[in-house]
Amino acid sequence: MNLFHAIILAIIEGLTEFLPVSSTGHMIIGSTAMGIASHPFVKVFTVAIQFGAILSVVVLYWRRFFQNFNFYLRLAVAFLPAAVFGLVLKKYIDALLENIIVVALALIAGGVVFLFLDGYFERRSKRNTSVDDITLPKALKIGFFQVVSMIPGVSRSAATIIGGLTQGLSPATAAEFSFFLAVPTMFAATCKSLWDYVKDEGGTFSQHDMMMLAVGNIVGFVVAMIAIKAFIRFLTKNGFKVFGYYRIIVGVIILILWQFGYFDGVNMSNF
Repeated sequence: MNLFHAIILAIIEGLTEFLPVSSTGHMIIGSTAMGIASHPFVKVFTVAIQFGAILSVVVLYWRRFFQNFNFYLRLAVAFLPAAVFGLVLKKYIDALLENIIVVALALIAGGVVFLFLDGYFERRSKRNTSVDDITLPKALKIGFFQVVSMIPGVSRSAATIIGGLTQGLSPATAAEFSFFLAVPTMFAATCKSLWDYVKDEGGTFSQHDMMMLAVGNIVGFVVAMIAIKAFIRFLTKNGFKVFGYYRIIVGVIILILWQFGYFDGVNMSNF
């Protein structure tokens, strides 16, 4: 991995992590296109640069993170299902990660759902809601939706936003809570990835690796800040349908690339 690879992957991460389009699917396409998908360091890099994206949420919504204890209690309750199921189902999740067809089909299926999302929830979602309207039972239910995103290609953002909509939140509020919930979820995933790389795989970080991680997090931070602001504005005006079409296109592209052998020899567990 060189500096160009790190910047491109960080831009992909920053753009897609908080959008309901699956950062995993985009990382697969990006790293495969650049010929680095099978590199052992790619796995830890693509997860570790999430820290930059996490930081962008904290910076953009810093007042919320210093507001009250109930905010953190909601996040803890919503994070709990993913923490439990992630530990219990880890080996099954890793197996799914090795199947590019699962990623593509999940993208397409999620895209089809998004095509009908606006009309269905328009009648049920409140137009003026805030994170303070999320009770602990609602937070827990949203957390179980996040568990579904462990299937590669589903998208953590998509699952939690839909979860918020089912609880009567407005699209903007559902998206914001999805951003907040990403902080403990992605922080835990980053720490675990770094730990596994050093402990289980015997990996070490060279000076070059550290520089790549630094660049990736800085670029991811800047791009994620732009993406979050743009997403909220776009979602408020246009809804989810365009993301549905986009997911379907990306899923079809992955299937086409797979059919022509572009993923042969690529270790999908890198993602």
